Amino acid sequence: MSEQDLVTAALIVDDDDLKPKPPPRRAPQGIKSFTVCRQNDESGVSGEGIVIEGVVLATGHCIIHWLFPPPRGGIAIFDSLEDFLKVHVKPHPSNKTIITFEDGEQLTFGTGVDTL
Repeated sequence: MSEQDLVTAALIVDDDDLKPKPPPRRAPQGIKSFTVCRQNDESGVSGEGIVIEGVVLATGHCIIHWLFPPPRGGIAIFDSLEDFLKVHVKPHPSNKTIITFEDGEQLTFGTGVDTL
């Protein structure tokens, strides 16, 4: 078999594999919940302790529920957990924030040794 025949043989693909496919009927599944605890509140607005409950969806979107102001708080949606952190956590290192996920994983910020 010539070198050209080997190249041609390697390029043979089932025509169905080359056709565009419709998107899957469902998005990825799975939700990872977490809480946000601030050991300090530099702004004086949301308070100390657990101030947010949130979830990260399988798509990566992050939804948070502020527990202040009572009785309902507020909801915010971010494209990712990292986007949420950029806005509400990393700019406020003196808050010494701890994010705890349902599986026990923790991210800490403002302690001098941030974990993310």
